[in-house]
Amino acid sequence: MENIKIPSSVFGLVGKRLDYSFSRAYFSEKFEKLKLSDHEYRNYEMSRDFLLSRFRESVTYDKESRTTNGKNEIVRGLNVTIPYKQDMLQVVDELSEEAKIIGAVNTIVIEDNVWTGHNTDCYGFGKSLKPFLPIHKNALILGTGGASKAVAYTLEALQIPYLFVSRNPQDEFSIDYKSLTKEVMEMVSLIINTTPLGVVPDVALRPDIPYEYLNSSHVLYDLVYNPSLTMFMKLGQQKGAKGINGYQMLVHQAEKAWELWNK
Repeated sequence: MENIKIPSSVFGLVGKRLDYSFSRAYFSEKFEKLKLSDHEYRNYEMSRDFLLSRFRESVTYDKESRTTNGKNEIVRGLNVTIPYKQDMLQVVDELSEEAKIIGAVNTIVIEDNVWTGHNTDCYGFGKSLKPFLPIHKNALILGTGGASKAVAYTLEALQIPYLFVSRNPQDEFSIDYKSLTKEVMEMVSLIINTTPLGVVPDVALRPDIPYEYLNSSHVLYDLVYNPSLTMFMKLGQQKGAKGINGYQMLVHQAEKAWELWNK
């Protein structure tokens, strides 16, 4: 009988700048705890051009040789982070219902070289927001990137009205930062930062909102998790607002990704 060596299982994170990333440390620790010595998690740091033209080819499993680029391994799943969650729509073969509606992919399941894009950000955000529910007023979503779409999807499911805040508003559902008057700030209780402003090493940066109008009725949710206390959260807390960073969201979305990879 032919002695076939089972290929090792590779998972990874796709992004532009990954030196600060959560996923590799989280999953490497998980594999160690579960004694999965044949599992490995890698960072795939790349340009947009490489992502759209050559990335799939570089990790495609060859069934005849049972290798990936000559290596005895198979890439089974990927996470996707800033700024490629929307670009990944052009790379995958199929989309889950959530990813299709949200218009962004942050998790990919690879089976028989078929790539299926999912969005577990919405699950992670919803789970981490639970301790702060119910929200009785409106919400503001700062930023309009891939993560903001998952946040909006979750707020709709929770029936929390929201507006996007952008430097360049595109429609009637978005306003610019200059429109955040005292009256507007009094009408909202939840403010979610989905931009990368404030992430290490640029910890002094924060969204340009009028922090002087914040009070104890506001909840400031920052999807940034490194540092754990961002300038956005710090300035809010100085006015009595509650603050939460994106760490628990990442944990919940990571566990959901692991569940999808192992179905």
